[in-house]
Amino acid sequence: MQIVVLAGGTGGARFLRGVRAASPEAEITAVVNTGDDVTLHGLRICPDLDTVVYTLGGGIDEERGWGRAGESWTVKDELAAYGADPSWFGLGDRDLATHLVRTRMLDAGYPLSAVTAALADRWQPGITVLPMSDERVETHVVVTDPEDGRRRAIHFQEWWVRHRAGLDPSAFVQVGVEQARPAPGVTEAFAAADAVLLAPSNPVVSIGTILGVPGLRDALLASPARIVGVSPIVGGAVVRGMADRCLPVLGIEVSAEGVGRHYGPRAEGGLLDAWLVAEDDAADVPGVDVQRVPLLMSSPEATTAMARTALDACA
Repeated sequence: MQIVVLAGGTGGARFLRGVRAASPEAEITAVVNTGDDVTLHGLRICPDLDTVVYTLGGGIDEERGWGRAGESWTVKDELAAYGADPSWFGLGDRDLATHLVRTRMLDAGYPLSAVTAALADRWQPGITVLPMSDERVETHVVVTDPEDGRRRAIHFQEWWVRHRAGLDPSAFVQVGVEQARPAPGVTEAFAAADAVLLAPSNPVVSIGTILGVPGLRDALLASPARIVGVSPIVGGAVVRGMADRCLPVLGIEVSAEGVGRHYGPRAEGGLLDAWLVAEDDAADVPGVDVQRVPLLMSSPEATTAMARTALDACA
């Protein structure tokens, strides 16, 4: 069985771990958002790719859901002592090695997909991890500057990490996405898939950014597999992350039904054949097979059961 999962960071990584456990013999490909990528202190940082690889490779800090387990912060403290900006984004010492290797390989001319494969070779995640594109795409957020009242665009990481999504967004702009193309292996994975899953990742800045790559959505919809999405909204609220700050900007109701209608039925040009929502959530999504199931990834066993239900919905 060949499974393709579109995924963002922490939620997507944990969901992928459940998919791997639910179908250990399957060939699983993760198409991962790279719109959160950023260059800081001269290093290229790919948060979602790293979170997926660390989580599946057993190196993630489980409590935080990002970064390396057993991390130390000597370099971060030394940068702060020098007054090196930006001070709001911390790179752990172990994590720093990943960014050093990635940046050196990119500078040598290797595409991001090849770099990701090389980094994953160390971690052995048990699946194929692909960036959505080899081209650079970065999500920016249009906000009103609290100091001068002017509208300006800041990198997504500054909005999320520095401001904790506290500045009201008026738009999300994926810089460079028009020139991007699906990374090698992405469209081929869709064509060969027996099941395609949309992880419970942010519909705007994770799944939405992936689908913004020209040609990727068409390749997805051309897949012979059923497409099953998992709601990131449970009980009218996000479980993790900032989707509730992003959805209203696109006029999407913060609910399982709102996200399901945003994705839309595949039969009418949307994405979904089936949509998994929490047991207590009401979701009327015409043209889509809506199923109510337990959605909280509260344990490895619960996550595996949820993933197995998603795969059953692809049958």
